[in-house]
Amino acid sequence: MSSPYLFDVTTDTFDRYVLENSFHKPVLVDFWADWCAPCKALLPTLTAIADSYAGELLLAKVNCDEEAALSERFGIRSLPTVVLFKDGQPVEGFAGIQPESAIRELLVPHIGALPETASAPSQPMDPAAHATELLTSGAAAEAITVLQQAIAEQSSDALLLLLARALAETAELNDAEQVLGAISKPDAHKQAITELRTRLVFQRQAAELPPAELLTHRLAKDPSDSEAAYQLAIISLGRQEYDTAMGGLLALMQSDRSYADGIAQKTLMQVFDLLGAGNPLSIQYRRKLYQALY
Repeated sequence: MSSPYLFDVTTDTFDRYVLENSFHKPVLVDFWADWCAPCKALLPTLTAIADSYAGELLLAKVNCDEEAALSERFGIRSLPTVVLFKDGQPVEGFAGIQPESAIRELLVPHIGALPETASAPSQPMDPAAHATELLTSGAAAEAITVLQQAIAEQSSDALLLLLARALAETAELNDAEQVLGAISKPDAHKQAITELRTRLVFQRQAAELPPAELLTHRLAKDPSDSEAAYQLAIISLGRQEYDTAMGGLLALMQSDRSYADGIAQKTLMQVFDLLGAGNPLSIQYRRKLYQALY
């Protein structure tokens, strides 16, 4: 995406291009990865915001697959993560997709609001961006309506992926699987499809389990209840709460490694494959797993 205020940074150039520049004007840093669909959905919003400030805000991108040292340095735990640097320090940030209005509100104390004359005329929101925003705010049913209308006019694999995700959010698991099967170039979206299909498996498993509240109560009464601990982790995986799930699986492996023939460790390895070797959570929990084993 072309913008005079957007640039890539690496471990070697971060201090010079981000920290030093931030003493002159704020620098927004987008920690992303190529496999991360929400990262790609967020970038146009960040670019539009940077462009609207006409040089008073810079936008830097960090590819976390290639720059794991920077992810480690700044404690990046999920993608996308966006951090604002000012005077050489991180001063604000957020993780996940956020509406443009919320991002602008976050920036105002550090940059100031745009003059009225600088505001761009409103334009119809791109269906993918609109659906992503709805999904982030928990309005999956509304996202499905937006996506179905857009696909009826002109289908694309990107829209089908979002629709499958929205259907998964509303527990329409068979419909989600059917939509994934309609993607025309699955090899081009292999990671995203694998992640969503694995999530559907976990959701189907979770649907057969007791409510999370009951499992939490069981575990509070008896911390050695390995079944409750494992089932809670499965529910978290179905919700894409990977950090919570991986922490629970690791704790279970440490407290009861032989439970169900070592299923906690096996499931943890599944999650590593699901997220990819370069994902910050995979890096973090592989290290913890190694320490626990050896």
